[in-house]
Amino acid sequence: MMLLEDKVAVIHGGGGSIGSAVARVFAREGARLHLAGRSLPRLEAAGSGIRELGGNVEIAVVDAMDEDSVDAHVDTVAAAEGRIDIALNAVGFDHVQGLAIADTSVEAYLHPVTGYLQTNFVTAKAVSRVMVGQGSGVILTISTPGARLTGRGLIGNAAQSAGLEGFSRALAGELGPAGVRVVCVRPHALSDASASYTAGMFGRIADASGITIDDWWESLAGTTLLGRLPELDEVAEYLAFAASDRAASLTGVVSNLTAGALVD
Repeated sequence: MMLLEDKVAVIHGGGGSIGSAVARVFAREGARLHLAGRSLPRLEAAGSGIRELGGNVEIAVVDAMDEDSVDAHVDTVAAAEGRIDIALNAVGFDHVQGLAIADTSVEAYLHPVTGYLQTNFVTAKAVSRVMVGQGSGVILTISTPGARLTGRGLIGNAAQSAGLEGFSRALAGELGPAGVRVVCVRPHALSDASASYTAGMFGRIADASGITIDDWWESLAGTTLLGRLPELDEVAEYLAFAASDRAASLTGVVSNLTAGALVD
């Protein structure tokens, strides 16, 4: 039996590297997908790939920062499907400033903090209405190692990721009595997602360090216990398991997918 057979899944940021990778695995496991995002071409590309594999997918242009836009889409999905079983926020944007605090503006510091916490609040609030009403559901969030890293240039990323992890734990406590699970995953940098915004972000960090981006990836991999970085498909496979009934007791956790860069 497939892990997510006939589960209804909404993925915000569904046209991005992580969102589309997760969508492919969810589709393979039998989920009925609703991909939402701001870029229609990227959504269409993700949707076409899933349909070619025989998957069931709908796409919609939705601004995941806007409460009215998200609410309207969630209501449309719930009305059409009768329920929403899984919701993933895979929205991503540049979140590492790379500067010392003295050289970082308030606006630059708050950009990832406000952005990531806002979009995750908006999407979780919308789907929780449906999930609480039906007495079941899984909300998935994505953090970064910045929640537990130290060093120059990470201050906004650190606050953003730690805040999202705290939000996810608190939400799990609030929604647990209604039968809704919340799982946060914390992967490391994903080199095979470099076609996304991360290419510019990590390239900027490599330039500031005076090395090539390939050398930067190699040095980052050397900081992990496995001697390599996680890959998109590994993150997607874990999220499929976390969203499935096989993980029915899993909630309120931050799952460490850093390949051993961080040790719990």
